[in-house]
Amino acid sequence: MLNICDAELLGKKIIEGDLTMHISENYYGERFVEQDEAKSLLNNSSIINMAGKKTISLALELGIGTEKAVKIVSDVPFLIIFNM
Repeated sequence: MLNICDAELLGKKIIEGDLTMHISENYYGERFVEQDEAKSLLNNSSIINMAGKKTISLALELGIGTEKAVKIVSDVPFLIIFNM
């Protein structure tokens, strides 16, 4: 399972209506990776939980997920992938 997000989202609270989501450093911020490593991780993971414009753009470029599956919460895109 891969949890990956844009670095600038770490520690942020995303609020939309009654929904509040915390982009936790404990959950997403185990370590920072460069784009090449991110590509490798995305291509080799069967379950991916991702957040952020850069991260999701990269995944879509790689053919992981579809634009239709992306959910936007307070201008922050989220995408979850399950490959069985």
